[in-house]
Amino acid sequence: MRAWWCGFALGVIALQRQAALPDWTVLCGLVLLACAAVVVAVWDLGEDSRRPCAATLASLLHRIRFGRRVRFFAGWGAVWCAAMCVGFGYAAIRADLRLAVSLPNEWEGRDIEVVGSIKGLPSRDENGARFLFDVESAEAPIDAFPRVIQLSWIAEDAPPPLLEPGSRWRLTVRLKRPHGNANFGVRDAEATLLARNVRATGYVSAPAHAVRLPGRARGVGVTVDGWRAALRERIDTVLTDAPHRGIVVALAIGAQDEVSAADWLLMRGTGTSHLVAISGLHIGFVAGLAGWLAGALWRRSGWIGRNWPLRLPAQVVAVTGGALFAALHAALAGFNVPAQRALWMVGVVALAFISGRNVARSAVLAWALGLVLIIDPWAVVSAGFWLSFCAVAAILYAMSGRPHVQDHEQRRDETAEDGAAAGRLSRLGSVLRRRLRDAGARLRGAAQVQFAVTVALAPLTVYWFAQIPLIGPLANAFAIPWVSLLVTPAVLAGVALPAPLDAYAWHAAHALLALLTVGLQALSGPAWTLWRLPQPDPWTLAAAAVGVLWCLAPHGWPLRWAAPLTWLPLLIPAPSGPPHGSFRLTALDVGQGTSVLVETAHHTLLFDTGPGPESTHAGERVVVPFLQAHGVTALDTLIVSHADSDHSGGAPAVLEAIAVHQMVAALAPSNALWSNAKQRGAQTLPCAAGQRWQWDGVEFAMLWPDAGPLQGKPNAHCCVLRVSTLPVAASPPPGRIHTVPPRMTALLTADIEAPVERVLLARDRKALRAQVLVVPHHGSKTSSTEPFLDSIDPLIALFQVGYRNRFHHPNAGVFERYKARRIELGRSDTDGAVRIEVRPAGETNRAAGSSATVTLERYRDTQRRYWMDR
Repeated sequence: MRAWWCGFALGVIALQRQAALPDWTVLCGLVLLACAAVVVAVWDLGEDSRRPCAATLASLLHRIRFGRRVRFFAGWGAVWCAAMCVGFGYAAIRADLRLAVSLPNEWEGRDIEVVGSIKGLPSRDENGARFLFDVESAEAPIDAFPRVIQLSWIAEDAPPPLLEPGSRWRLTVRLKRPHGNANFGVRDAEATLLARNVRATGYVSAPAHAVRLPGRARGVGVTVDGWRAALRERIDTVLTDAPHRGIVVALAIGAQDEVSAADWLLMRGTGTSHLVAISGLHIGFVAGLAGWLAGALWRRSGWIGRNWPLRLPAQVVAVTGGALFAALHAALAGFNVPAQRALWMVGVVALAFISGRNVARSAVLAWALGLVLIIDPWAVVSAGFWLSFCAVAAILYAMSGRPHVQDHEQRRDETAEDGAAAGRLSRLGSVLRRRLRDAGARLRGAAQVQFAVTVALAPLTVYWFAQIPLIGPLANAFAIPWVSLLVTPAVLAGVALPAPLDAYAWHAAHALLALLTVGLQALSGPAWTLWRLPQPDPWTLAAAAVGVLWCLAPHGWPLRWAAPLTWLPLLIPAPSGPPHGSFRLTALDVGQGTSVLVETAHHTLLFDTGPGPESTHAGERVVVPFLQAHGVTALDTLIVSHADSDHSGGAPAVLEAIAVHQMVAALAPSNALWSNAKQRGAQTLPCAAGQRWQWDGVEFAMLWPDAGPLQGKPNAHCCVLRVSTLPVAASPPPGRIHTVPPRMTALLTADIEAPVERVLLARDRKALRAQVLVVPHHGSKTSSTEPFLDSIDPLIALFQVGYRNRFHHPNAGVFERYKARRIELGRSDTDGAVRIEVRPAGETNRAAGSSATVTLERYRDTQRRYWMDR
């Protein structure tokens, strides 16, 4: 079964990497291939006497003979092949059924009245509430209306009402199809929505007309969500504004939306963020504690005149009680992937014990893997799945081949010696030595486990979070036992105790967390404690995985010292910048806003930072993760074009997470970004026309605004940046006239409008000519005038707009104006992030007869997955 479930998992993973779902002919081919693989497996493995069920079919195929080793490998290869086909087909069928129900395009942006109930645990912040809504009926002529939708209740005139899980409401909503920002190296939000079965998102468009209906939804899930909501309310009442209240809530019910940004930053920097979640370690602790308590009470039933252990062994009661309490704790955690993994492992172990079977630990993990993927095939797109299963697999693999053998003979000698000793001191000394040896063995085992987990998860940590906390092993060495043995029991005691006793337990848990944060802050002081690395490619990750297996192999494995060599591509990545004299421009998908990264061979510039907390948190949710995944640990220049929040809102997040050497901006002197940048060591400079500099054979020039005090509305004094390659001089071939290759230029125009366009045209039309244009003001009707486009004459134009944004950008007439000129267009709402690399015609290229090149890459084309909406 281990091979079967591992092959099944590989099939599920392969399906989640597909750009489109397979059709029915492919699925039928998979069925035939799986059947053929089963026949081969039965033929090759069926002669084994331990598999009598396959003897009949094997006897029919017995005439065909191969070597025993060939049959062995062919048989197990067939098992893997069959399992992969089943996993791929199962995931494809589940995906097809889920994608079949979705909001039609014609009903996007229209008011629809729906009746349903609150699903799950709503999250609240200063902007309002966000929740899942289980739709019972909708006043719309749609045959298959989405059953689950994600809604926001925006706090405008009044805060949203109390939204209790299971409460029924009639709401007027405005919906759109599931759509998320699509950027290189950033988590895919659409995959998360699909995993949660959310087939439409939107907001309550008429809060004043919302009506709470009588009655409540029913079901086990609703009851559990009600418990979770009540627990969160109790904790909020007890701890109120305590700084670490969010961690207590997360350890109690698994809801992490109340964890403060400071706590997240500290724990991510020290590699202890896994402790905030109800992980498999916590589930196992609860299961063990509950099992011990149930068994102890069952054995002492004689105190009340009952002899229950004579009817049912106490061990069975203990195992069953532990499994039941593990299920309850996993339910309170919201059944996240680590909690599911731990629950299924506890369940498999409990069933094996009750049935009298001895199941290998690796088989228990394989069963848990299969059960998780059967329930949720999309779990493989989450970081929690990989971190949880790989951590347990690493522990099992590293500890295999290292049995703990007790020296019974030595103990008998010591016992005899103790018995012959005349004094108590000699006996006490012998006992102490034995205890010290046992403690040392346990410490060595714990150190081996910590080493195995650290080494195994390092490549995954780089892939998912673009960092390696160097102090992670040290921080976890005391944080894991501190949280597991002190904080978690205090939190669970508060859950179990009635008021007012629960307050004492939660206050104690918060005090312990405060001490923990003090220790973590002391460790995370120096900057070198966090190693930032770019997101590795699949081959680099595969090489690192081979190194992990090599390093954790049992003692005696040859050349174990050479394992770290396979990590060199991961730890010392190759430079990702373009060649000298070229530049790369990446227009990020930040929704309704602008953020463009410009890279040369050794320098980086970020033009605007997208929206901030007032809107979509794109600065910390998109821009910073993209920069970190791309290996950008420092920005040579940050340009904030103007004060509008869709351009400058993400700047505080960028300044906090990324080192910025210089900030150039068109902001009022009183703007807080100036002081923020200075506090973080950045030089500050107002942008002004005439500013020029060169990096790596690429020229940067500021065309607008004029120097002096800013005048008019922000759009009238936006920074306008021109990025150009420099012509490469070369000796002309004999008999030919020397020609200088033209410059290749990109023009970043922010939100300038028609008046500024006219001024720039009047100054120098030739200076505006560019092959790449980031469209002014997101394609609004107040910009992109005909003379302006005629002067630029771009080959590529990029629209940075939000999906179905409320400004209706780009304007239909303006968009047709670009299309009429046969310009290659890129739109962030349909294409995601767009990457353009500009390479001039250098001396080598000209000698070969080639010219300058401009390459365009759209994220939703090259990184497409079957769930992506366009």
